Parts: sequence; structure tokens; C-alpha cells
Amino acid sequence: MSGSTARYLTALGVSFAGLAYAAVPLYRIFCQAYSYGGTTAISENSDKVEAMKSVKDRMLRIVFNADVASSMKWNFRPQQHEINLVPGETALAFYTANNPSNKPVNGISTYNVLPFEAGQYFNKIQCFCFEEQQLNPHEQVDMPVFFYIDPEFASDPKMELVDEIILSYTFFEAKKNFQVPLPKFMQK
Repeated sequence: MSGSTARYLTALGVSFAGLAYAAVPLYRIFCQAYSYGGTTAISENSDKVEAMKSVKDRMLRIVFNADVASSMKWNFRPQQHEINLVPGETALAFYTANNPSNKPVNGISTYNVLPFEAGQYFNKIQCFCFEEQQLNPHEQVDMPVFFYIDPEFASDPKMELVDEIILSYTFFEAKKNFQVPLPKFMQK
């Protein structure tokens, strides 16, 4: 192999590694901007939450899923497999992450909601998604997700046959203190 071919292949490999590392923050920006792929809304309107009325005759089953990327050293799982709630009702769920290794590991999570169309009605009040988490060797933490299903879910004809919503998180390994600047429209 010639020297220029080796340099080209090395540069190509480094470029792909950089793109893989940037995938999580870029996915976050894209999905939050366009509500793509089952991305949920982040509720910042506490008046709406306090004033909303629950739809008692529309019971939903919320199923929790947890995955880790193949390179991630953590154990990650939901503390509850599922809960039942009605649109307009708040709920609190927990996930547990454990670092079984002998060195600190930083992680960052992405999430999605299935079916994708239900993502627009799934509102998180508090969650650990897209925030870097560091777990020290053999440390275990519980991470809360406080959420509700918008009452408008019950009046959407496309949601008529949806009785189950899956909230799925995936943790990826992240480098310490890495942050991608958010576009102006997403900054607080």
C-alpha cells in the first residue's frame, strides 16, 4: 500500500470516528427541532400541567425500554416495566444505571417514543436525556422521568387504536464535558 493511500484511509477512518461521536448531539438537535422519530416535547408550561383535565375513559399502557450502545460499559434498565395512566395525568418513572467497570464512564442518552405519531403527545417535565452523566467505578444511580400524555391525544383520530406507548432510552458513551452548542431557537 502506498503512503498516500494509507494517509487517505487513516483520514477517512478519523472522519468516520468523528461523525460517530457527534451523532448523539446532532440527533438531539434534529429530532427536537422537527419532532422526528418519536421525539417528545419538553413541557415548560407549568400552568398547562396544573390546568389540564385527565381523560378518565382512555386508559393507556406506557412500556419502558432501556438499551446501551455496544461500546457502552454500563448496565441500564427501567425500574418498572410498564405503568397505566390516562391522558392528562402525570406519571413518574425511574431508570437505573450502573457502571460495573473499574474506571469512570460518561454517558449520554437519546430516546424515542413508539408509535412515532404518539411522540407529539408525550411531554416530559423532567428527564435525564441528552445530559451527560458520569458514573464512577461501581456506582449506581436512579434517574427519574416525570411526564404526561397531552389530553389532546384522546381526540386525535390517528391515536384511536393506540393503547400502548413505548418510551425507549439508549445510552452512549460520551467524552467528559463535551457539549454541542444548540441553535438559537432551542436556547432558553
